[in-house]
Amino acid sequence: MPLRHSFTTSPTRLFLLLSLAYAALSSPHPLIHPRNHHLLQRRNVVAADQLQDTYDFVVVGGGTAGLALASRLSEDANTTVLVIEAGDTGDAALGTIDVPANAYYQSLLSSSSDWAYPVLAQPNLNNRAIVWPRGKVLGGSSAINGMYSVRPSQIEVDAWVDLVAQEDSNAANNWGWNEFLAGMKKSETFVAPSTSIEQTGNIEFDAASHGSSGPLFASYPGYMPSLVGNWTPSLAALGVPESPDAYSGQTWGSFIATSNINPNNWTRSYSRSAYIDSLPYRANLEIVTNSTVTRLIFGNSTTSGNLTATAVEFATDRTATRSTVNVTKEVLLAAGAIGSPHILMHSGVGPSDVLKSAGVAVVSELPGVGQHLQDHVSTELTFNTTAETAGEIHAAGTEGSVPGGTSAFLSFVNSATAYVNITALFGTSAESFQSNVSSALDSSVATLVPSQDASVIAGYKAIYNVSQTLLNSPLGHVEILLSLTAGDIVAIQLALQRPFSQGYLYINSDDPFNYPLIDPRYLSHSADKSLLREAAKFARQLAQMAPLSTQLTGETAPGSAVQSDADWDNWIAQTIGTEFHPSSTCAMLPLNLGGVVDTNLKVYGLSNVRVVDASIFPIQFAAHLMAPVYGLAEQAANIIRAQYNNPPPSSSNSSSSSAPASSASPSAGSQHKSGASISAAFDMPFMSLFTLAALLCSSLIF
Repeated sequence: MPLRHSFTTSPTRLFLLLSLAYAALSSPHPLIHPRNHHLLQRRNVVAADQLQDTYDFVVVGGGTAGLALASRLSEDANTTVLVIEAGDTGDAALGTIDVPANAYYQSLLSSSSDWAYPVLAQPNLNNRAIVWPRGKVLGGSSAINGMYSVRPSQIEVDAWVDLVAQEDSNAANNWGWNEFLAGMKKSETFVAPSTSIEQTGNIEFDAASHGSSGPLFASYPGYMPSLVGNWTPSLAALGVPESPDAYSGQTWGSFIATSNINPNNWTRSYSRSAYIDSLPYRANLEIVTNSTVTRLIFGNSTTSGNLTATAVEFATDRTATRSTVNVTKEVLLAAGAIGSPHILMHSGVGPSDVLKSAGVAVVSELPGVGQHLQDHVSTELTFNTTAETAGEIHAAGTEGSVPGGTSAFLSFVNSATAYVNITALFGTSAESFQSNVSSALDSSVATLVPSQDASVIAGYKAIYNVSQTLLNSPLGHVEILLSLTAGDIVAIQLALQRPFSQGYLYINSDDPFNYPLIDPRYLSHSADKSLLREAAKFARQLAQMAPLSTQLTGETAPGSAVQSDADWDNWIAQTIGTEFHPSSTCAMLPLNLGGVVDTNLKVYGLSNVRVVDASIFPIQFAAHLMAPVYGLAEQAANIIRAQYNNPPPSSSNSSSSSAPASSASPSAGSQHKSGASISAAFDMPFMSLFTLAALLCSSLIF
């Protein structure tokens, strides 16, 4: 294959490039300034016809987990990494992506940057067929979401480890609370709120529970409506205490969450801007966009009886010629809770009955692929208000009048939240509710599992047992949120966090460009209906508690006509939708519980394929999934690099931060790819003008 880069140029052009380099290095944010997205930010993106034939690692999916994983793996200079992303770079949409408040006012949902997966009509939602937004752009859902950075609790993580430790004593070493917390902290740089914002929002935090040198910013907006300050005291009046530190493993109670916002310029901090755009040049990392992975290709050889993936097939669309790249080490699926099981099934890995029905040859039977699907479901009550809301200011076009001006105003995102346990929801009936859930286990297993496979049924039972046990803990089973971005109203939202209903994801054709069948089986378990009903009643009570009540003047939805349990159930069926957190379709569980990956994230039956995304969580967390997915990617990189490096990589923060460190030592015996030998020279905090000019030259020529 011919070399892709040439540094030959005229003296005039070289002078121009040196001038550009000087200007770039003189900029306060030379590589990441949101209004200066130039060629440097796309230096790792290549066209499909420029790819090498072979890479050590192929990361499938350039989203939240995929870019974090690729960034960490490519810190090893002699390891070549390719990321294949189905969406585009997002360059054309950066003006929208960068502005945090555009998550509400100029959303990319239903655009070309959104997969917009259709969900089967749900009987318990009045046969409504809803849509699941997921990011189809470099950065994935982290580029289009609401930026909530909320961690799971230690209790939940311990419960996850206990589920898998019965078959693998190594589970705690990989996924114990200390290890998982370290991964989440490694991903972030925490910035405390200004004194004004801290006082306005009644914000409590402990900086020691956060990371201090990771690539992502975890911070607070530059503007905050005064109504936010009424949130935690109003909840306290209802018996829900404020959490003094929601990031140390005790996430229950109320708090003002951090958001992934860069406080230096009030822009979204997401996987592309943090883990890719901030990097110096790496010749061993390449990203190809607008390329959908159609299947994994397996060779005849096996390792310990497991199949080995030798190549990854992809194409730009269903009519295009399919291309392949070879893999010497591993394929890392990071396509999300929908994409990863979809790709496995089209590769012949999954439930044999589903594959045969779709016309896909079974390569490795694995019944749990696509099973155990769980999602957070949500709805909201709305109220008129005398207070000024962010939505009202935006509608009036007076953003520039707020303290800090327009940029600070447009950094405001909803972040006031609370995780409410069943005692607060049910009161004296909490024990009876838990008893009813426990006694319904056998009937639920017999009637609600969407599979006849014994291992999947056993997995449903195991997950159910964990969820009902967690009812008897301080953990919230429902999230309550304050929304101030929808015009001149206040919304109190409620979201079920740990459903007893489980669904599935299947393919029904051999065309990988066809969307899978998605059936979350919402509210198929009566406990989920009860939890949402009591949460709606709780939200109504909250609106009547001072000091929040002093600025709310009347409920507009559902309104006073809804009073009885039947009324609430009907209203919930008509209004609930996704909170955008699907998970568990490639669950980390023992094989006899319908598991798909082991505690090293390797797919059962495959020697060199791992899954690294929200699909591996076997239980739903009472948390937004972005922070745990970043932690998952960081810990996955540690596990993978420890396997191939001697010695393993340091657990300290390294070159994916805004001030990158040099690459880790190359792995012994790793193949030396074209261009990889010079990557260490470029992987430094500061590049010389000549080096930068050369890079600019290659970008401009090719």
